[in-house]
Amino acid sequence: MTEWDIKKLRILRTLADRGTVTATAEALHMTPSAVSQQLTNLARQLGVVLLEPQGRGVRLTDAAHLVLRHTEAVFAQLERADAELAGYLAGEAGEVRVGAFSTAVPVLVVPAVAALRRSHPGVEVRVRETEAAESWELLSAGAVDLALSLAAHAPVAGDPRFTRVTLLEDPLDVALPPGHPLAWAPGLRLADLSGERWIYGGSGPWSEITRSACEAAGFVPQQAHSASGWTAILAMVEAGMGVALVPRMVTSRASGVTVRVLAHDRPTRHVIAALRRGAETGPAVSRVLTALHEAAEALS
Repeated sequence: MTEWDIKKLRILRTLADRGTVTATAEALHMTPSAVSQQLTNLARQLGVVLLEPQGRGVRLTDAAHLVLRHTEAVFAQLERADAELAGYLAGEAGEVRVGAFSTAVPVLVVPAVAALRRSHPGVEVRVRETEAAESWELLSAGAVDLALSLAAHAPVAGDPRFTRVTLLEDPLDVALPPGHPLAWAPGLRLADLSGERWIYGGSGPWSEITRSACEAAGFVPQQAHSASGWTAILAMVEAGMGVALVPRMVTSRASGVTVRVLAHDRPTRHVIAALRRGAETGPAVSRVLTALHEAAEALS
């Protein structure tokens, strides 16, 4: 039977994820030459060619992809073994590292941690605020155990490395300056705001979300100002510099602006929790995920 080297398989898996030997070496804190040597040894052990030259880099062969298909199942099972062993050793205790984007921290993560302190004080949660897209990279690298992000940033649902759970459908409200002529207009629709000056990010998923919602309502939003932070966006709206689509997770805590629910258009974004496949069986991780679900339900 072929000898399977977990360390070398992890390197191959990381190369498939990161795309280059240099990026793989950085992710695993190795030198590029050490990565190349380990993969050469793995190919020799398995008796197949794993890499082929492609320009200045390399590409994975069909044999490498075949190996990786089985590797994902192996790592998922190892995650389950780690989770069960942690549960055996720690019982109801354990540490869970959570990576979450900024708006999710105060409205989802903090209430979940507070509830866990009351119900399961032995479960320690370490929180790391991240950019929404960064949390997936940290999860893949093993730097966090559970990642909160937006569906717009997420890998495809069929990615074998992760288990994805939708926590929340977060409605988008429109923030208007105080005293805006449409602040109390009955049945306000996005189309009623087609002539307004809009405030949203210059690029990325949030820009796409705003534009897509407005385009679905029949117009292209005129961008007056660009900002990525909600504090800055709401300050500009309050100052009368424009209007903005803002997630309910933010408007529930907003002051100084008029917030209107768009009942006709019903734009939403989806908040996703993800774990490395197999890790969801760990008791501590399961407790944290349940607490996050309960915090999300409280917002609905």
